[in-house]
Amino acid sequence: MDFTISPRIEDYRARIARFVEREVLPLEEDRSNFDAHDNIRLDVLERVRDLARSEGLWCLQLKEETGGQGLGKMGMAVCYEEMNRSIFGPVVFNSAAPDDGNMMVLEKVATEAQKDRWLQPIVRGDVRSAFVMTEPHPGSGSDPGGMMLTTAEKRNDRYVVRGRKWFITGAEEAEHFILVARTSDDPRKGLTAFLHGRDALGFRIERRIPIMGPEEHGGHCEIVYEDMEIPAENLLMEEGDGLKMTQIRLGPARLTHCMRWLGLAKRCVEIASEYAHNRFAFGERLSNRESIQMMLGDLAMQIEVGRLLVMKAAWELDRGGYARKEVSMAKVHVANLLHQAADTAIQVNGARGYSKDTVLEWIYRYARQARLVDGADEVHKMVLHRNLEKEGRGFWEWQAGE
Repeated sequence: MDFTISPRIEDYRARIARFVEREVLPLEEDRSNFDAHDNIRLDVLERVRDLARSEGLWCLQLKEETGGQGLGKMGMAVCYEEMNRSIFGPVVFNSAAPDDGNMMVLEKVATEAQKDRWLQPIVRGDVRSAFVMTEPHPGSGSDPGGMMLTTAEKRNDRYVVRGRKWFITGAEEAEHFILVARTSDDPRKGLTAFLHGRDALGFRIERRIPIMGPEEHGGHCEIVYEDMEIPAENLLMEEGDGLKMTQIRLGPARLTHCMRWLGLAKRCVEIASEYAHNRFAFGERLSNRESIQMMLGDLAMQIEVGRLLVMKAAWELDRGGYARKEVSMAKVHVANLLHQAADTAIQVNGARGYSKDTVLEWIYRYARQARLVDGADEVHKMVLHRNLEKEGRGFWEWQAGE
């Protein structure tokens, strides 16, 4: 593969970098810009989003006819990494989870009428969205096909939904929801995806679940469905296609997490390097110490490994492949890398790193979820082992050109 990026992608990367430096990073310095859940305050966010729109840096991941710039996955990898130099960056450009993944899957599989009703308001930034799949024990987690308990029973031209979901990201602020529920016991075609609004009768948010880290807008919520009715026209794809829709959404969404996390990992190195260069102890700069050089040198290498894994997966998706192995490898590596980067940077900064004088403690708390969201490390390693068992030496096969 060719690692050269096009002049168009480089132009977007450079413009994003300047925008983050000028408009977004300064917001982190003032605690009054943070909300009660350690995210950017919504009124401050809307002001900066308006600036991003005015500079043509809005929803770059979508097709031009949808309202984006059609960067493709490789272009997204370059730009998302730059966006997440700031902890607030992705949401400013409408490229943060869960809206990011929801918009991309709706663009791919929704009908034109559904796109007008459910997608375009998210694209414009008028509403936020949530993806509703995970359930409390003994319901579905990493195995939705085999364990999902929430049901949708068809009655004439409607489906009646009963069940409970939890850790639904963004639900408290969301207006549009993509719901996955069981419509039959078929092991492959038993799940169906639906679209519904916040105002649907029989839908309620039970609680916003307190978590260790900073939160996305709308938190992580427990949701209850009590005979909520959904019209058949709100099916996303066909009845029985819920698992297929989930796979279409989650592969690219996992990779976009990795793209963003690389930006945060680089920010950790940036903060650590700057402090090590300016801090003196025992008569010399910290940056002159071999132990510090080894720590930061290893991080630089691991970040580059992550970038290569992400870019290979992006390349495979752009050329029409599924990139299941590539996405799993990137997800495991980059999730662990982010935690390592934050931990190392805090160690280099000492007490300053553990304080709120830098964003390192924010990133550290946030990083621990990376090894859980969109599939735990162990699940992805099991997937890789299945591929290895199936493919043998072909697991590492190069793709030959024609």
